[in-house]
Amino acid sequence: MKLAEMTWPEVELLSRDIVVVIPTGSLEQHGPHLPLFTDSILATAVSEAVEARLGEKMLLTPTLWLGASGHHLKFAGTLSAKMQAYLGAVESVVESLIPHGFSKFFIVNGHGGNSEPNGVAMRMLKEKYPNRQFGHSGYYTFAEEASRDVLTGPFKGIRHACEAEVSLMMHVRPELVRQSKLRDDGLAPEPSVVGMVHHFDEVTEEGSLGYATLATPEKGAAIFEAAVKGLVQNISAIADGYVFKGL
Repeated sequence: MKLAEMTWPEVELLSRDIVVVIPTGSLEQHGPHLPLFTDSILATAVSEAVEARLGEKMLLTPTLWLGASGHHLKFAGTLSAKMQAYLGAVESVVESLIPHGFSKFFIVNGHGGNSEPNGVAMRMLKEKYPNRQFGHSGYYTFAEEASRDVLTGPFKGIRHACEAEVSLMMHVRPELVRQSKLRDDGLAPEPSVVGMVHHFDEVTEEGSLGYATLATPEKGAAIFEAAVKGLVQNISAIADGYVFKGL
């Protein structure tokens, strides 16, 4: 069920066991070879594929495309929400639906910079509405095993405009991939350090991070299907209900 395509009486008739799924993305630079809207395109595509399989178990909202992208602002075209504005947008979607009896909410995220804010937003909402259910995950979490099987470069997961992400775009929107501009990119600190916060102009030459030249649409199809399959199982379990059992 797609919220944007429904009328209000149709929404009123929905089961309140339905899971409200909120995709989150960004409009930010993705190197010289992928469009600014990449994260939103992929989060939307995965979420729509999940919705097509789950039907009345899932209510899909439009994608929140203005992400927390301050670490990309040095690159032209990037748009970023201020942190409080981003948190407010997530909370506003949820708090618009709670008065109408909806009680299960799950964010499907497509942008790494949204991960921590999404967690903060969900925790704040859970404190305020302890009897409702809240969850969040990047779609890629459900494709990590598949990625290890199909990616051939040194990085076996998603980075930024990398082998995995370019492969996904080759599968979902191949006409938007600038094939002639594919390049590998990324800088490593010497000596190695962990836990530091950096902007992308500090850790890359042209904005991407990973081995984009190794991307193929076949890899993208495998990763995409794994993400959709995992999310279908996860959201279906939330819709049907789950319980906690002792160790």
